[in-house]
Amino acid sequence: MAVTPPAKTVPTKYAAFSGLWAGRLEGMYDAKLAVQTISSNGKVTVTYAWGTLGDNHPGEAAGVGRIVGTTLKLERLPNGADISFVMRPDRTLAGTVRLAGQTYTGAFVKQ
Repeated sequence: MAVTPPAKTVPTKYAAFSGLWAGRLEGMYDAKLAVQTISSNGKVTVTYAWGTLGDNHPGEAAGVGRIVGTTLKLERLPNGADISFVMRPDRTLAGTVRLAGQTYTGAFVKQ
């Protein structure tokens, strides 16, 4: 997975999201996030990968989103998932995935 380092014009609070992240939703569902590009206005391109989650089989999807404040919100993925990540003070991400009427949460750490 290619990650392009943020340009010097990207605010530090946005640049902190750049890179590869791994987490576990509800303590049992593995997921990974690659924040591949970040522009100075907070727009991002990502790849999100997941293991089995509810009735959803493992997969991955390219996506786009935007950082506002400390929250990275992705546009709805092709599998119907709505995903957001909040940067915590300890530089981990609090991830939330809403899919098929269920909400899954978990912490993501930079790899």
